[in-house]
Amino acid sequence: MITKSLRLIAIYLCGGILAASCGKKYFLPRERNNIGDDAQFNQAVFQPVLGRTTQYMGIFVPGSTTFPAQFRIINARNVATGQSAPELTNLYPVMVWKNAYTGKETSLAEIEAKREEQYRPVLEVGGSGQLTMWSMAKSSFIRSLPDSGYVFDIELSNSGGRRYFTNFLLQPFKERPFEPTNLDPITGQPVTYGTHPSLVTNITGDSTNANLLASDIDVFIQKVASGTTNNKLTFRFFDKQYNPINPDRFGATDWPNLVHGFNMTKTATGVSYDVSYPLPSVKLPTKYTNGVGDRAHLVFAYNTFDSFGAIVRASMAFDFSIYENANWEIIFVFSKDNPKFN
Repeated sequence: MITKSLRLIAIYLCGGILAASCGKKYFLPRERNNIGDDAQFNQAVFQPVLGRTTQYMGIFVPGSTTFPAQFRIINARNVATGQSAPELTNLYPVMVWKNAYTGKETSLAEIEAKREEQYRPVLEVGGSGQLTMWSMAKSSFIRSLPDSGYVFDIELSNSGGRRYFTNFLLQPFKERPFEPTNLDPITGQPVTYGTHPSLVTNITGDSTNANLLASDIDVFIQKVASGTTNNKLTFRFFDKQYNPINPDRFGATDWPNLVHGFNMTKTATGVSYDVSYPLPSVKLPTKYTNGVGDRAHLVFAYNTFDSFGAIVRASMAFDFSIYENANWEIIFVFSKDNPKFN
């Protein structure tokens, strides 16, 4: 009888110990969020070009910081005067992608439906520490070089605390609304007479019978009208006397797929498309861009004969970007010699 009672007591004691043990496991504290002492930014000076959206990715090294975390730009001030710079942190309308651009869109409406207007600061730091300068930032209200620019700090916080990273330097360049450009990055004024094609192959001069080089052809990117919602891009060609060359002379050109544009119209003096700017829309390799995806890739071509009478393909390639809404023209001038088409 005594032995049976002792056994029952032992069973109750073990049950109590197990229950207590289970209780302790249930109340184990959760892992706490942390701002790592080893967190750091690996870039302190930023020199974006105004008028185009520039993103600095991978500049924050989180170390032992846990996420989610919040970043915020604070204490933005002018370097020269030390006064606050609300123009960096005030909210402005910017166009933000809400769905991914693929390069396969079949209309302007489809492209534009993937973007929406949001109000954001022109200088913004995202949830992983990436820094963005939005295209809304213009030299009309943002200081640019040779001005000494701005200094700002970044606050990092989560439920585990907060930390401050100080004295980042922002020194933007003036707008250069197209690339390749002949505009000086400091003054924004032209410094050369246009630019040149990226590559010229088998184009022979009509009078010299010599192969033309890229330097023999001048390229001009010029704005026709701004502030319009009907953004167009037109290509024109001129000979050395500045007489227009009919685009039909470039008969091997894939005109429907030349650029990611729509509603192509061709006349004896030019070819126009409705397009969405910036062009390219994003940095993404597509059939309309170079291999990196940061510039639109054009190829104008025609078939001709070489010195042995064989048919060869003559072509002129040009890689470019345009960042500003407007009606634009890209003009090709065969300034040294006219191309031999026959």
